[in-house]
Amino acid sequence: MRPTTPLAERLRPATLDEVIGQQHLLGPGKPLRVAFESGQPHSMILWGPPGVGKTTLARLMAQGFSAEFIALSAVLSGVKDIREAVERAQILQATSGRPTILFVDEVHRFNKSQQDAFLPHVESGLFTFIGATTENPSFEVNSALLSRAAVYVLKSLGDDDLALLVDRALALDNTATIDDEAKAMLVASADGDGRKLLNNTEIVLRAAAQAKQAAIDVELLKQTLGDALRRFDKGGDAFYDQISALHKSVRGSNPDAALYWLVRMLDGGADPRYLSRRLIRMASEDIGLADPRALRLTLDAAETYERLGSPEGELALAEATVYLACAAKSNAVYNAYNQVRAFIAKDKSRPVPEHLRNAPTKLMKQLGYGKLYRYAHDEPDAYAAGETYLPEGIGEPGWYRPTPRGLEGKIGEKLAYLRRLDAEARGKVEK
Repeated sequence: MRPTTPLAERLRPATLDEVIGQQHLLGPGKPLRVAFESGQPHSMILWGPPGVGKTTLARLMAQGFSAEFIALSAVLSGVKDIREAVERAQILQATSGRPTILFVDEVHRFNKSQQDAFLPHVESGLFTFIGATTENPSFEVNSALLSRAAVYVLKSLGDDDLALLVDRALALDNTATIDDEAKAMLVASADGDGRKLLNNTEIVLRAAAQAKQAAIDVELLKQTLGDALRRFDKGGDAFYDQISALHKSVRGSNPDAALYWLVRMLDGGADPRYLSRRLIRMASEDIGLADPRALRLTLDAAETYERLGSPEGELALAEATVYLACAAKSNAVYNAYNQVRAFIAKDKSRPVPEHLRNAPTKLMKQLGYGKLYRYAHDEPDAYAAGETYLPEGIGEPGWYRPTPRGLEGKIGEKLAYLRRLDAEARGKVEK
């Protein structure tokens, strides 16, 4: 390749064995390795953060399956480009007889009608569809297209993977070496993004050549990359350590510490939208019904940020953070939810009790559906004392155990009162 070709392009793997990372998909017996070895391509969605090899894998698939490769970018393409890609695939099918792989980068940027345009051609076998996305395909890819494609989750590159990438880059360039401390700093600056790492490495190599410096050290990195060394996106160890510190500070009811970690992460370049999502999670996980206002206030803060952006919207996130730290705490709902999930995962599929079933038809009524159901509003205190609502055989598991803190203390008192009514009603029935 020409010397002006970006380092990331010059180092793009030419074979599957040259791919760094993603061993959960590419290792022996793993899904993508099996797909390559089978020689039978299938439509798929590659979901993962930037710079982890989605485009590279698509190109290698085309090469491995001896397929024609057509690439579209959803950022730059429209309906006209999709139509032209389909026509090109039809010509290739008629002339070469080779299979065609249609690769769509950032597929989540296409709207529903644009995504739907691929469906008939995927079904007819005109081409194998491979979409790449950094967003959750469950929310961003049409269900019809999603049902026709396997979803593979790619992970951020680990430090060892990135260090190997630095070694390959320096070996290819062959103009400078790097000491261990500088190498670790360079790896940290990429935060799991291989393309970002190679771009940073290329910048540093040019700086070293200009300074006639044969060894790259920390000082050169600081001079060359500056604030980029402090920045991070989701995926790095520093990021997860700091989000953990923020979460634990909120849980520990320390507003100063919570605010410190929030601002520290914003200053380091964390995505405020990600932080807002984590704050929403904290409102549900650690505060819950002890203070239901916390969730609404945090949602409002997230919406405020969406309207105002940075830096104005960050103050709303700070307000939510302080409120969450000061609010009464309860993880009762969180614990109950996890217990029920674990129970259902292991339990059999139990039928809905007949008195709880809907009976919209005459046959269903004849079968007794809903016959013994007691309408709570017609009962004293609007409560059908002694009624059962769980499938037969489960009993009263008591998964949700309210804490005595905040509003949940009142909830606990009410539930205790209702349980006493249940016990009295069932005692009368037994007598």
